[in-house]
Amino acid sequence: MAAGPHAPCPIHRHAQARPDALALWTPARRWTYAELDTAVAATGRQLRERGWADGARVALRLPRGPAPVVLLWALWREGAVAVPISTRLPDAEAWRATNRLRARGLITRNPDALNEGGGGAEGVPPESLVVQAAGDNSASTSRPIDRRATILFTSGSTGRPTAILHSWANHLYNAKGANANMPLQAGDRWLLSLPLYHVGGLAILVRCALAGAAVAVPGREASVSEALGTTGGTHLSLVATQLRRLLDARQGRAPGRVRAVLVGGGPTPSGLLRQGSDRGWPLHTSYGSTEMASQITTTSSGASFTDLQTAGRRLPHRRLRIAEDGQILVAGSSLCVGVIEGNTIQDPREDGWYPTGDVGTFDAQGRLHVQGRVDRQFVSGGENIQPEEIESALEQADDIERAVVVAVPHEAYGHRPVAFVRARGPLRPEAWRQALSMSLPKFKLPDVIYPLPEAAVDGQLKVDHEALCQRARKE
Repeated sequence: MAAGPHAPCPIHRHAQARPDALALWTPARRWTYAELDTAVAATGRQLRERGWADGARVALRLPRGPAPVVLLWALWREGAVAVPISTRLPDAEAWRATNRLRARGLITRNPDALNEGGGGAEGVPPESLVVQAAGDNSASTSRPIDRRATILFTSGSTGRPTAILHSWANHLYNAKGANANMPLQAGDRWLLSLPLYHVGGLAILVRCALAGAAVAVPGREASVSEALGTTGGTHLSLVATQLRRLLDARQGRAPGRVRAVLVGGGPTPSGLLRQGSDRGWPLHTSYGSTEMASQITTTSSGASFTDLQTAGRRLPHRRLRIAEDGQILVAGSSLCVGVIEGNTIQDPREDGWYPTGDVGTFDAQGRLHVQGRVDRQFVSGGENIQPEEIESALEQADDIERAVVVAVPHEAYGHRPVAFVRARGPLRPEAWRQALSMSLPKFKLPDVIYPLPEAAVDGQLKVDHEALCQRARKE
């Protein structure tokens, strides 16, 4: 166990100070901090009896609900390392990921099929661990702040998912900086609209626990709009696709109780931001990463539309600079412990800084403008092209919901841009190209514009660029 400063479990701290305050909202039950603390303590005892404590890695593959929330806090309180795994993964892949990371067990709804797969891990259902029996909750919940706490997988859209190891301090300081920028207090409810196997979802638990606010877990089939109505949510974390669906479902102005809508997970079309801002939704645009435990920069409350077109300013407990080649470099208390590669943990820093792989600039007001990925840039006829610039220009059109640009080999120019768009009406390639010519040089205009296949963009706005490249070559 790592040595260093200690910090108490925030659930236990609020249970002592404000036992009757709401901590967890679910369709079936409302949990106070005292009740959640009791369940966490009892579940922790179950974990410890299995040997799943003190640095042991334990994977979870569970749909949203109260069980994963209780299990995560119990694992952290017992000093274990939680490994949330995507519920989208097939059984065999989830089992391989669990064994690859040498986890002691995998908590899942279907453990029997997994236990047949071999390996050192044990599959168990959550019902055998999550208990709410009363017991002694007076034992110390204080643990070293720099203990290892989670292993999270980055998106696999550009290759095999990478396993990122975080300490509790990484999550704690990310949440502290986020709460300093976006006020959160007792009585607020943050809608758990992102999965807990994504860093954006996991960060909601920590932010709420620090502030003494409640996590609102909607029904599994509820849309964001439906969940907002039933849970009484005051705060939301959304990707652009979810924001569009929310605005489509709610044509009027934002409910008065909604105090903050954090938008991240990738670029957000300018027209969508304008629509939300004009209707009074309290939007916050942001830039973050799994490696930095969630947000790095975010706009402040009451941000103007001009502000929302940026990624905002650096939050406390982070450091940020732009390298000579334009790449965004980050450091600070929320930067991960390392990247797990086989049996080793690799430090991701280069000269003290983590290269994000993103290109960006600061404006005169200190706001970050993210221009795109280094690995997506390509050369056409000797000119550098950043696909994200063309995508942003296309999304200025009122009838384009989403645009993705890929590079296709070209005999004369090396590569040329090809666009895929999701439109609200019929495709109008020539009209869109004409509009683009007013803001982009001719060499950046896409040669062809195709409809964007639904299968190419998943529910979290992650794009399968390779699949689109292959499709464009065939076309």
